[in-house]
Amino acid sequence: MLSFLAERRAELGLLTAQHVVLVLLSTALAVVLGVPLGILMTRRRALARPLLALAGVLQTIPSLALFGFLIPLPVVGGIGARIAVIALVLYALLPILRNTYTGILQVDPAVVEAATGLGMTDSQRLRIVELPLALPVILAGVRIAAVVSVGTATIAAAVGAGGLGSYVFRGLATVDTRLILAGAVPAALLALTFDGLLALVERSPRPGRAAGVLAVLALVTLIGAALARPARPGGPRAVVVGSKNFTEQVVLGEMLAALLEDRGLAVDRRLNLGGTQLCHEAVRAGQIDLYVEYTGTALTDILKRPAGGDRNAVLREIREAYAPLGLRVGEPLGFNNTFALVTRPDASRRLGLTRISDLARHAGTLRVGLFGEFLERADGLPGLMKAYGFRLAVPPTEMDLGLLYQALLAGRVDVVVGSATDGLIAANGLVVLEDDRRYFPPYDAVPVMHAGHLDAHAGLEAAVSALAGRVNEDAMRRMNYAVDGGHRAPAAVAREFLRSAGLLSR
Repeated sequence: MLSFLAERRAELGLLTAQHVVLVLLSTALAVVLGVPLGILMTRRRALARPLLALAGVLQTIPSLALFGFLIPLPVVGGIGARIAVIALVLYALLPILRNTYTGILQVDPAVVEAATGLGMTDSQRLRIVELPLALPVILAGVRIAAVVSVGTATIAAAVGAGGLGSYVFRGLATVDTRLILAGAVPAALLALTFDGLLALVERSPRPGRAAGVLAVLALVTLIGAALARPARPGGPRAVVVGSKNFTEQVVLGEMLAALLEDRGLAVDRRLNLGGTQLCHEAVRAGQIDLYVEYTGTALTDILKRPAGGDRNAVLREIREAYAPLGLRVGEPLGFNNTFALVTRPDASRRLGLTRISDLARHAGTLRVGLFGEFLERADGLPGLMKAYGFRLAVPPTEMDLGLLYQALLAGRVDVVVGSATDGLIAANGLVVLEDDRRYFPPYDAVPVMHAGHLDAHAGLEAAVSALAGRVNEDAMRRMNYAVDGGHRAPAAVAREFLRSAGLLSR
């Protein structure tokens, strides 16, 4: 583990710095917004209940759902650090708001009355008496908000904002414990550091001065980080390549990026973004220029249309439906990444599972693991059970895509919903159940591009079309396993394939 961290020390330092900046900026903005609102609530008590309720509701919204809502919004929307900071501010508001309100209300009424008797105005009483006495309680709220933000900031990687969550997401996608620990351990140490520093301020005999010193240090850190950022080169805007958050998508994103760079285009990688809807909204909003989608997913999950069986008809249908959305669908890359129900060889022999229709005999005891999206998709679990005529007595277990095969190999579940090109299937000798009733539609991998940005990037569409028909199922499975099983970097695997296919000039 130590040698692994040593090899990646430069990248680890960069991701840690990004994480620190996200936490400092979001906490500072939450203080600037939360403390005045807390003070206002003490002067307008009728506002307290609705504002605290609103802050509480914001805490309950899942991060990816919040990102999905924010991405299409004008001005504040998009992907990257801005949207991550906005989300973190919303999550940090509640403890600051509540502690400011509670701290001021807990000031001894006799002291407040004495200050009024001395002729102080409301603003003088607040500044000289109430805020200094309430400061330890307010600082406790800031401390909670900062520590929570360190953990929550890991989700920022889902919208291309960087930070230590990038390692965690990569590790989950590639089933690499080293990467998960490389992100989780520094994040935990950061949380302890923030907590310790704010605890010292909270316990200081002069907390106001200590808080001021800490605020100055935070400001210097933010200014230093801003100055240390490399200047953006002049010329055309870089092509923004996105991907979803699993191995195959990251490899395909790296493949597209390498092709474009080989043809002289600057590329901004925004890989390991959240699920299907987040990527779709990002490309529609022009926050990314292209990513790889699957035709069956586009048809059923995005367009909400019935599954179709003819590959050419499905491709034609999504092209026609995407055009009014400002999106252009390229030629298929050459492989069909259909859903696959996968089990262990011992479970296959013991339960007699070779086809999906065999599941009906064990529906009363079968333990199924899947990713949450599959529960809601038009081509997901409800339609599958209806097509095959069974219902699961044991509720399926939802988990991250990167954890499904771990749970299956550990015997925690009997069947998982994966993809036909998953490298871990062959690597572990797993059994793919035959879709004997042809339920799943075709899932041909196709590049989806923002049509309005193609003119700004001469050669973009031609570069992408060079990949058409060049990636078959076997090649994709080998690349996935090279990352998942061999723990190789997706970028290296992608470039190796492109060179072997004669698609790179250098």
